[in-house]
Amino acid sequence: GMRRDILLNATSRCGADGTAVGVIGVGQDITELRALMRESQLVADDAQRLIDYANAPIFGVDVHGRVNEWNRKAAAITGFSKLETIGRPFVKDFIDD
Repeated sequence: GMRRDILLNATSRCGADGTAVGVIGVGQDITELRALMRESQLVADDAQRLIDYANAPIFGVDVHGRVNEWNRKAAAITGFSKLETIGRPFVKDFIDD
């Protein structure tokens, strides 16, 4: 048969005096969820490679204006590596007046 991924949750079952008298278990088939998660990760990896190897500079900033993406072309043009830019304020540190 086909392999299935099962998420199993278990807890003790206690009697009236508080002692453990058994176990209650619930299994949930997460096979399809795992397959969707793998597919989602493949798409995300492809998108990241597209950004990294694009023939145009691509950068991103978060809601606070800090760099959160910096591709190879942006590094080649500016001379700043991705490692040097991530987390830094984009306008303050990289835009000349």
